[in-house]
Formats: sequence, C-alpha cells, structure tokens
Amino acid sequence: MSRNRPVLPGKPWPLGPTWDGHGVNFALFSANAEKVELCLFDDSGRHELERVVLPEQTHHVWHVYLPDIGPGTLYGYRVYGPYQPEQGHRFNHHKLLLDPYARQLFGNFRWIEAHYGYRFGSPREDLSFDKRDNAQAMPKCRVVDPAFTWDGDRSPAIPWSQTIIYETHVKGFTILHQGVPVAERGTYAGMGHHEIVAYLKALGITSVELLPVHSFVDDHFLVKKGLRNYWGYNTLNFFAPESRYMSRPDLAEFKTMVRRLHDAGIEVLLDVVYNHTAEGSHLGPTLSFRGIDNASYYWLDQDNPRYYINDTGVGNTLNVSHPYVLRLVMDSLRYWVTEMHVDGFRFDLAVVLGREKHGFDPYSGFFDAIQQDPILSRVKLIAEPWDVGPGGYQLGNFPAGWAEWNDHFRDTVRRFWRGDKGVLPDVGRRLLGSSDLFESKGRKPWASINFVACHDGFTLADTVSYNERHNEANGEENRDGHHENFSYNHGVEGATDDPAITSLRRRQRRNMLANVLFAQGTPMLLAGDEFGRSQSGNNNAYCQDNRINWVDWGAIPEEEKEFIEFVRYLISLRRDHPVLRRQHFLHGRQVSKRTGLRNIEWLDPKGGEMSAERWHDPDLHCIGMLLTGDALETVVAQLPVEIDDTLLIIMNADEQDATFQLPEVSGRSGGGAYWIYLLDTAQPCQPVDGKSVVTGNEVEVVSHSMLLLTLCSSGEC
Repeated sequence: MSRNRPVLPGKPWPLGPTWDGHGVNFALFSANAEKVELCLFDDSGRHELERVVLPEQTHHVWHVYLPDIGPGTLYGYRVYGPYQPEQGHRFNHHKLLLDPYARQLFGNFRWIEAHYGYRFGSPREDLSFDKRDNAQAMPKCRVVDPAFTWDGDRSPAIPWSQTIIYETHVKGFTILHQGVPVAERGTYAGMGHHEIVAYLKALGITSVELLPVHSFVDDHFLVKKGLRNYWGYNTLNFFAPESRYMSRPDLAEFKTMVRRLHDAGIEVLLDVVYNHTAEGSHLGPTLSFRGIDNASYYWLDQDNPRYYINDTGVGNTLNVSHPYVLRLVMDSLRYWVTEMHVDGFRFDLAVVLGREKHGFDPYSGFFDAIQQDPILSRVKLIAEPWDVGPGGYQLGNFPAGWAEWNDHFRDTVRRFWRGDKGVLPDVGRRLLGSSDLFESKGRKPWASINFVACHDGFTLADTVSYNERHNEANGEENRDGHHENFSYNHGVEGATDDPAITSLRRRQRRNMLANVLFAQGTPMLLAGDEFGRSQSGNNNAYCQDNRINWVDWGAIPEEEKEFIEFVRYLISLRRDHPVLRRQHFLHGRQVSKRTGLRNIEWLDPKGGEMSAERWHDPDLHCIGMLLTGDALETVVAQLPVEIDDTLLIIMNADEQDATFQLPEVSGRSGGGAYWIYLLDTAQPCQPVDGKSVVTGNEVEVVSHSMLLLTLCSSGEC
C-alpha cells in the first residue's frame, strides 16, 4: 500500500514528528527492529492510506522526511523484527503502534483481542503469535502545530517556603460545577474557567497538582466490570494530553488553562507516571513500547527475559537506566515545561526512577540527568518515595532539590488526634519539618510534603467518619486499598445526624488541617477537604469515575461553606506568619534578645519545658509548641529573614478538657504582656478579635481542639 510521493531520508533528531513548515520529519528509536513502516491514515483515522518504509537508521533511530504533509496528519507505526519472547523480543508488525513521542492522539481506544501480540487465550499464552490487525481499535498519532500565543506568560515561580499545594482531578473537580459551561465541564477548559480559577485564588493555595493528564487507557479488567481508570495511572503516551479531558481536539485548550492559572499567580504541577506503561505484564497488549523494542524499554528478568521485573505492582517497569528510555523521559519532562509551561512534577512510584541494577541510588542516571539539566533542575520536583520493589521505601533518601510525600506526617497527625498513645515524639519531629529524615542530607524543611489526606486513601471527612474501608463498589470484595488508615468514626460508622458526633468530626478536621498549615514544611490539601467531601468510605477509589469521586458543588451545606472560610483563614495565617514556614530547621539554639525565648520550645500543660519523661508519657495528649519569631537563625544572619510574632500552638487530643498554663514573658520595657487568641478550633470560625490572656495565666483548652495565640507587649495589643 503506497503512493507515488517523495520519500527523503530525513534526520534522526529530534525524535518523534517534527513539522518544519514544508513537511514532517519522523524519527523512531528501536535498537532491535529489522524494518519500520510509517502508516498514514485519512482524517477519520479509520482508513489506512499509505505505508512508507523508513529508509534510514542512524544509531538505532529510524527516520524519514515526507514533504507536503503537515499538522493534522494521522499516523502510526508497524515495526518488524523477531518474535522471541524467551529472548525478550516481541515484535509483531500486524499491530499498529503508537509513537512514544506523539504530541496528540486522535480517536478512542477500544479493547479487542487483536491488541495482544499472541493468541489471546492460547494454551501457550504469549509464546504463540497473533496475526490479526488491531488498527481499527487504536487511536492514531496526530502531527501538531505547536504555535500558541502565550501573551508573555511566565511561571509564578512560588518559593518553596511559600508553596501550598492543592491536589485535584481535572474531570472530578469541574464536572458538576454549575458555573462552568456544560461543554467545558470535566475538561482543561473547565479547569481554566474563571469561576474555578477565582475559587482557587480566593482559597489561597499557590499550586494546583493535577492527577495524571498524560494519555492513558482504562485497564481491560476494569472495562469488563463496567469501571474506568479514573485516577489515570496507566500511561499510554508521555507527551500527549489525555483527550477525554478536552472539550475540543486542540492542544491550545491545555495551554490556555495553564495561562489562566498563571495569570492568577497559581502554579500547575503534574502527577506523572514514568515508572510503568499501560502494556502491563507479559500477558498484556502490544500498543507501543512493547512492539517497538521490548528489550530496550522494559526491565526484563535476566534469567528469563520472557518475564518482566514488576517493581511497580502493575506488570512492568520502565527501564530508565537505558540511555534512550532516559532520553524519552527527559524529553517528555522538558516538553511539558517548555511547550506546555507547567511548573513542576509529582513522580508516581519515584523509587523506580532511581533504581539501578544494584538497587535504589540517589545518584542514579535519572537523578544526575535532572540535576544537570538547566530547565528541569529549576522546576518543582516531588517524589512519591516508595514502590513495591526490593528496598522500595525510601522516604528521606532522595537528592537535594527534591521534595517528598511524607506519609509519616499523615499517619502521625491522624494517630495523635485519634488519641493513640506514645506518638508525642513523632509529633514533635513531624511538625518541625521531619529533620530526622531530611536535614542530614543537606535538605530544607520544605522537602517534607505534609498532608493528612490525598487521592490515595480516605478523604479528610472519611478519616473522621469510618473505622473500616468500604470499597465494595470496586468489585474486589473489599479486599483492595489500605487496611490501616489510622481513622476513627467517633461512634458511628459513616454518615450520621447526631449533632454531637458531626460537631466533633468537624473539630477534628479543623485540627488536622491546622497541623498541615502550621507545620514546618510544604502543606498539601486534597480537593474538597475544605468542605467535607466524602467518598463514602472508599479508600481506593481509583476506578470510580462517578459521584464517589466527583466534587458535588451543588450539595455543599451551609456549615461546610463556613468550613471553607475556616480553611481560608488557616492559609492566611500561614501566609502572614513567616515563623510557620521557616527555610531552615529549628532546634532551639537561637534566642530572642527581647524575650529570652528560643526559636522553638516544647511545653507541657504546666507551662514547663517538656522533659524526656513527659515526651514518653503514654497518658499525655496535650502539648504546646512555642515559635519565637524574632529568634533568628544565625546561619542566615546575613540574609533577609522575616522577623515575625511569637506564636504558641496548644494541641489537646485528650477526651477531657485541659488546663494549660501560658509561659510568662515580660513586655518590651519589662511591663506586662498578653497572649492574644488567633485561632480556637473548638469554634467553627476564627475567634472574636481582642480576646487575650495575661502571660503566666491559665487557659482552658477544649478536648480535641487546638489554640493559636500570639504574644503582644502591653501598649501594643
């Protein structure tokens, strides 16, 4: 199948399709292929018009230049080579393959048996060979024109110390928002709509972290159960934005979303999945990488290359130690920064990216490549510091310049407010940025991403409403998801009309969010936690593309709208008080010349310094954290450091009210001083201005509540 058109050798770089205004250069890496065909399709993507054999191969890159074609051209590849699974090769030219460097995909993916390179259901499984063509059920790659008017768009470049992350989902956050036009709901256009942007801006967050937007497919086993891969951790292509989130087939929609968020001073971070692909295990389909060069793209079992190393738990592991696979990941990251203007990334199962043959290495080729890259080394880099492979838990071991999701913070805060015994030492470490995990490696407090809820697990509301997971809707007999959530339902499993229980649950939510916003480190909120979004106890809602996950903007009760105002107030307190977001770890070595207080002091309810015995008292559930705003770190004495108020945070996780004696401090001239209330989580909103207590006096701290007080000298209050 061919036409009489000029076919020129082209160039081996850049990889992928490149339109130069006159034609398109195609370049595809495959070290083990014997022949590569470029397949061109009509505008519908249903009819294959032409096959062009790539005439040249340079350093394992096959390439061709076709004049007189341009943006909008639909294409795919057929790659010829040995089908020898036991040697690691799975070429099958009967399968239409997606270009790993395609910038856009056109059409929908549909599961059929022809996607498998072997006879699906054969007794010999993947050792058999399938000759059926899968093109009709495959999306097609689309050549794009990258031109876009950015109108001077620039990254907000929020300093880490001022960053507040908001994790959300493009579709779930916008699909039910009545202020967004119907055609734009659930899309990038909806995410960039002025009402959505205005809400985020008013909330006070600085950075939106979007769950995966790289093109992905719904797992076959989910489709057979009538479910979908809602989260999107099943990547098909690392360049093309997921088309189900597009209101129209135009990359400008994503770019416009980014530009509008930037205009509001909000960064865009992407949750990215470079650890595995949608092709699954040795029994998975042949869609792209497997059919292009299986032995290069994936980690294979050295003793039996028929099988994959499965450090990800989903069937395969991308071999980022291979130079061309590393190049693919680096090119993809740079593309999203330079062409799509995103501001950083959260790396799913990031341990995979740092694992060499000898194990995880913070000086691996991937980390070294990032470190020396003039573009990527400057954006925000966040690791999910675990996977299911050997030595897969690496919290605190990533290189300088990286932040990490800190599940120790999440679990400690949940356990403390649940009333668990023996957690006070961990509370002290987590609220001060987890120096035990990060400081010895020359990192800063911001390296700790502090959260109490994220997409994976209970929402904040469910954390205080359920003792057990309720994942029946996932179709796995409630066996999936975390079994230990450190949650507590406060007497009733799930929703209740009991006013005492609902009041206590809201108070506990206020407490935990206050911990997130007042702790040293980088706070992260889960979308909807500011108004009690529930997943009805589902702690693994990855496959629920429905109201279990969607934000129901029209069903937010009045008391939860008040809760939104409370969260805004928390964020404003963090913004207005630099002592809550110091750029260096606090150890109590610096002393205020005015008050004699150290920059950090831990107090027991009698107002004295916490002793070793008190730290390990299993019955103590009330503690005070004193932060002195003018006791500056000497290590930065020559740098501009923001002098701040002195703040006292008192936390009472006990079942009983507590009496707490406030530290006695002299005023500026030796006169009196006062502690002024800034926050009382026992109240649904901020306290009345002016409420104060003389230093040295006692205050009552309601059970399961937190106070935030600021020190003020007589005559200044």
